[in-house]
Amino acid sequence: MSLRTRLWLTTLIPALALGACAVGPNYKRPSAETPPAFKEAAGWTPARPADGVDRGDWWVMFEDPMLDALERKVSVSNQTLIADEAAYREARALVSQQRATLFPTVDLTGSATRSKHGGSGAQTTASGQVVSGGGAINDFQVALGASWAPDIWGQIRRTIEASKAQAQVSDATLANARLTAQSELAADYVQLRIADAQKALLRRTTEGYATSLRIARNQYAAGTAARSDVAQAETTLANAQAALIDLENQRAADEHAIAVLTGQAPADLTIAADPNWAPKVPLTPVELPSTVLQRRPDVAAAERNAAAASAQIGVATAAYFPALTLTGSDGFANTMIQSLFKSTSNQWSIGASVSQIVFNGFATHFKIQQARAAYDQAVAQYRQTSLTAFQQVEDDLAAAHVLQDELPLRAQASRSADLAEQISLNQYRAGTVAFTSVVVSQASALSARETLLTLQGQRMTTAISLVEALGGGWPGQPKG
Repeated sequence: MSLRTRLWLTTLIPALALGACAVGPNYKRPSAETPPAFKEAAGWTPARPADGVDRGDWWVMFEDPMLDALERKVSVSNQTLIADEAAYREARALVSQQRATLFPTVDLTGSATRSKHGGSGAQTTASGQVVSGGGAINDFQVALGASWAPDIWGQIRRTIEASKAQAQVSDATLANARLTAQSELAADYVQLRIADAQKALLRRTTEGYATSLRIARNQYAAGTAARSDVAQAETTLANAQAALIDLENQRAADEHAIAVLTGQAPADLTIAADPNWAPKVPLTPVELPSTVLQRRPDVAAAERNAAAASAQIGVATAAYFPALTLTGSDGFANTMIQSLFKSTSNQWSIGASVSQIVFNGFATHFKIQQARAAYDQAVAQYRQTSLTAFQQVEDDLAAAHVLQDELPLRAQASRSADLAEQISLNQYRAGTVAFTSVVVSQASALSARETLLTLQGQRMTTAISLVEALGGGWPGQPKG
C-alpha cells in the first residue's frame, strides 16, 4: 500500500467519524406532576434527581442493636439482592460490549496448504498465484485484515445510550430491592418484638385471671357466689391462655421471615426475647423538601426506562439510511516459506460497500411508530410512579400524625380500664357486684392494653413505611 493511500485513509476515517450524526430525538427528562406542597408537611423545595445519594443506615433511628446487626446482613447475604447485583453487572457488561462495536474489527490469519491437481498444466494456489508444472505445490499465507462499519447515523450510539439507561435501571432496581428488603426486615422485627410484648402482657393478664378464678372458687365454696361465676372465670382464663399460645405461631413466622431476608435458613436463626425492649418511634419530619422523592429508586428506574425508550426511536430511525462498511487487508502469500515475507509476496486490498433498504413493506416506518409508542408508555409510567410516590408519602405522613395524636388517648383509656378492673374486682370481693361486672371490666382492660401496644407497633411500622416511601429516610435523621 502506498504512502499516499495510507494518508488518504487516515484522513477519511476521522472525517467520517466527526461527520457522523445521531438520528432520532435527543432525550429530555419528561415533566411530572408536582404538587406545590405536601398536605402533611409544610416545607417544599424544587426537586432535582438525587437517587444516587447515600441514604445511610436509616434504621439506627430506632436505637436497637439487634435490628442494626440484622440489617447489616441484608446487603451481603440476601439472595434476591445478590441476584439483582449480578443483573446490574450483566447490564454494565452489555454497555461495554456494545461500545466496542464503535471500533474496527482487526483479525490476523495464517494458513499453510499443500495440494496437487491432475494434469501437467499450470496450477493456481489459494492465494491466486499461478504455478507451472504438475507437481504438488505449497501455499503459505499471512494476512492482517480489518473491517469497520462507521456509525454515521448514530445507530450504535443510540443503542449504547439505551443500554446505558437500562444499566441504570438495573442499578436503581438493585437499590429498590435493597431498600425493600431492609424495610421488610425492620417491619418483621418490630412485629416480632410486639408479639413478645403481647406475650408478656398476656402472661401478666393470665396471672390476674388466675387470681380472679381463685376468688370465684373461694366465694363459691363459701356459698356466696354461684357456680356460673367459676365457669365464667375459667372461660376467661382459658381464652387468655389460648391467645398466648397463638402468639407463638405469629412470632415464629416473623422470625422465619427475618432469617430468609438475612440469607439464612429459618433453623439457623433464633432471636431471644428481650424483656427490656420498648418501642422507639423517631420524630416525624415537620418539613419535607421534594428532593427526598427523587431519591426513590423506583422513580429513578421509571425515568431511566423513558430515556432508554427514547434512544430506541433513534435506533429504529437509522434503518432509513444507508449502511457503509470499510474493509482492508495487508499480508503476504508465497509458495515458499523462506520467501513469504519478502516485498514481492506482499498482497493488500482496500474497499468499501454501501447497502440501503429500498423496500421492506414499510417495516421501518412501523418500527419507529412502535418505538415512539413505547416511549409514550414509559413516560406515562414514570409520571404514574411519581404520583404514586406522592400518595404513599402523604398516606404515611397522615398515619404518623393520626397515630401520634391517638397515643395519649389510648394510654389514658388503658389506665382507666385498669382502674375499672381493679375496682370491680374489689367490689366482687365485697359482694356488692356480680362476677359479670368483673368479666366485662377484665375484657375491657385487656382490649385497651392490647390496643395501646398495637398502636405503638403501628407507629413504628408507619415510620418504616415512611422511610421506604421517601427513598431511604429524611433530612436530619441519624446516620449510621
